[in-house]
Amino acid sequence: MGTLKLGLQLGYWGAQPPENIGATAQEAERLGYDAIFTAEAWGSDAFTPLAWIAAQTSKIRLGTAIAQISARTPTATAMAALTLDHLSHGRMILGLGVSGPQVVEGWYGQPFSKPLARTREYVDIVRQVLRRDKPVTSPGPHYPLPYNGAGAWGLGKPLRPITHPLRADLPIWLGAEGPKNVALAAEVCDGWFPLYYSPYRPEVYADQIKGARPGFEIAPGVFVSVSDDVATALLPVKAMLGFYIGGMGAKKRNFHKELMSRMGFAAEAEKIQQLFFENKRDEAMAAVPDQFADEISLVGPVERIRDRLQAWKGTPVTMMLVMSHDMSLVRRIAEVVL
Repeated sequence: MGTLKLGLQLGYWGAQPPENIGATAQEAERLGYDAIFTAEAWGSDAFTPLAWIAAQTSKIRLGTAIAQISARTPTATAMAALTLDHLSHGRMILGLGVSGPQVVEGWYGQPFSKPLARTREYVDIVRQVLRRDKPVTSPGPHYPLPYNGAGAWGLGKPLRPITHPLRADLPIWLGAEGPKNVALAAEVCDGWFPLYYSPYRPEVYADQIKGARPGFEIAPGVFVSVSDDVATALLPVKAMLGFYIGGMGAKKRNFHKELMSRMGFAAEAEKIQQLFFENKRDEAMAAVPDQFADEISLVGPVERIRDRLQAWKGTPVTMMLVMSHDMSLVRRIAEVVL
């Protein structure tokens, strides 16, 4: 049986910032959570809240889950990571991901083409900055350094970061769904954020992660709810799945739907998307199988959660990312898992 660490996923902000993120982080640290993560979509950014949290904590690791690669050039991301790593005395985890074409092209005005090659190039440049062993260069084609394309003055010069990074081996984790992207995470990164992970179907990812480096961390987001009524507790999970599988992507290209299909629920995924596109959102959410929602979450009475935790401990998962701002739930989960 493996030892499961706990991480707290604070996500990105809604219409307003959540209250008391400093106090939430301090309590998670006191309870023994290993890491705390922030996200970004098209509102709050992932790095600024971590600086705020870093100032109010001393041990808990701090990570982006995830920072979108199209939001910043690789060197800008490396600058943010090395700055936070210094401010937090070596607690930073840089979590990266490609996001999706709607956000990348609609919000950032960047092309979504070749996401795998783009990610590989991006990670290589970030690692060069962190190593600081020579001036950073890259042949491109996505992030050529120095830049000599359209509009260039031809005066670009390879540079090394002025500030010496605290750690050349600052961990880089990747948010990945597709088989090739997961394999890339295992090849070039130190950790991986699965979107949906079922401890009852480890074969879905087994081949993709078999070449991972020693110490490779796997941290899926897990919805946890302590409740006597399992069916009711699963409703928020089904609502989230219905929205992502039905509407977070184009009809012909939805990464979440494709993943659900690979996990053994192809017909159900098709039906969910069809209902969602017919504007029958409530029906789409109801069409999410209880079994699928239950496998990727931990809900029910404490005894049931403890029992189902055993399945998670038998997998390569190293950390469960609890998605919550509810202090009482954060405490309850720590009691059960830790």
